[in-house]
Amino acid sequence: MTGRVHHLIIGGLISLVLFFGVAILSYSPTWRSVPEDTALVRLSFTHSGDRSASCRDRTPEELAKLPPNMRAKKVCDRRRPPIYVELLVDGKLVYAEERPPSGLAGSGPSRLYERVLLPAGEHELTVRMRDNPATEGFDFEAERRVELEPEQSFVIDFRKEDGFVFQ
Repeated sequence: MTGRVHHLIIGGLISLVLFFGVAILSYSPTWRSVPEDTALVRLSFTHSGDRSASCRDRTPEELAKLPPNMRAKKVCDRRRPPIYVELLVDGKLVYAEERPPSGLAGSGPSRLYERVLLPAGEHELTVRMRDNPATEGFDFEAERRVELEPEQSFVIDFRKEDGFVFQ
């Protein structure tokens, strides 16, 4: 019986040492996802480029060569065009990139995820996007004045029906 009590006491002490060791290590080395007095702005969305720029009308000769069930007047490329996105903070360009479409055939949406660290405080955010290469300027644009708190995570999303959404 004394051997069993001896093992229980040693096992309990080892468990206590491990418990307190893990508790101290979980508290002591502080880790931050963003530095102190800064905020994180995430530009994150999925959007498909507008294929209408690559569409063309078939000629009467082309239509005559096709079977009657395949005589669509307009023909468009399967591949989607890339989208071009810019993010300006307080009038300064901090992000500008053309994002290609996804998928093997390039027929999927373009995906964007960008993180920008900013000092906490008030900022003027402008985000704009061109999804049709045939247009001049930008197809979508939004501007918002935001107050960023320290260590805040602020998201800019895009929805076709609503445009850019600031959260």
